[in-house]
Amino acid sequence: MQIKDQLQRVLNFKDTPKRIVCLVPSITELICDLGLETSLVGVTKFCVHPHHIMKNVTVVGGTKQVHYDKIRALNPGIILCNKEENTKEMTQDLEAIAPVHISDMETIADCLELIKMYGDIFNCSETSYNLISKIKEAASDFREFIKIQPKRKVSYFIWKDPWMVAANDTFVNYLLSLNNFENAFQNKSRYPEISLDKTYPDVDLVLLSSEPYPFKEKHKSLIYQQFPNAKILLVDGEMFSWYGSRLVLAFDYFKTLHRNVLN
Repeated sequence: MQIKDQLQRVLNFKDTPKRIVCLVPSITELICDLGLETSLVGVTKFCVHPHHIMKNVTVVGGTKQVHYDKIRALNPGIILCNKEENTKEMTQDLEAIAPVHISDMETIADCLELIKMYGDIFNCSETSYNLISKIKEAASDFREFIKIQPKRKVSYFIWKDPWMVAANDTFVNYLLSLNNFENAFQNKSRYPEISLDKTYPDVDLVLLSSEPYPFKEKHKSLIYQQFPNAKILLVDGEMFSWYGSRLVLAFDYFKTLHRNVLN
């Protein structure tokens, strides 16, 4: 079997891979939701969904650094990585152990493409098709809902010390745009560090993400002077940055955010 990943790299398999190492938290959740949990043999310490997964599966490190000896000992048939979350050097080194499938996420279309790929690779096409249908339906329903919501200028913080935001060319920014949010830092790329030495009076909404930095209520007071006209909210970072099956939940979360918090 010959397949391509989302970087158009060609991978070859004699049979359906039965032993999966996944180094991407949101993809670990997706793999389980595709009915493949029993095939998972290795995950990262950040793979928190499903909640029990780290009790049942070997933890091989993080998303940026892994224990190659642990992965090698698991004898994986495939290693699942992501262009943004895992380093290029890591994926190259892992290729000496097993075929490495790399995802690349910018839009919902990319997410749906990945789910179809996994359906083909792991022989679970019917389950993947059903999941794709659920996401398409939820996304379509949300697009109708958002048509009547006002446009807001937002800043989405992902880190503190240094203060960093999600800017253009990110999946977060894509989901912000779906929510009718104009990113105040869309003229910047990826995850820039920003200065709080100035004020941003034109920003309507500041979103403090729960990940990768775990922002809490106490952090609101640290930036309210820089955003004098903005509402400052804590938001679930998984809903704004996890792809795959998390999207089924994300659109309902966004609706609740608009209905109960922003209106």
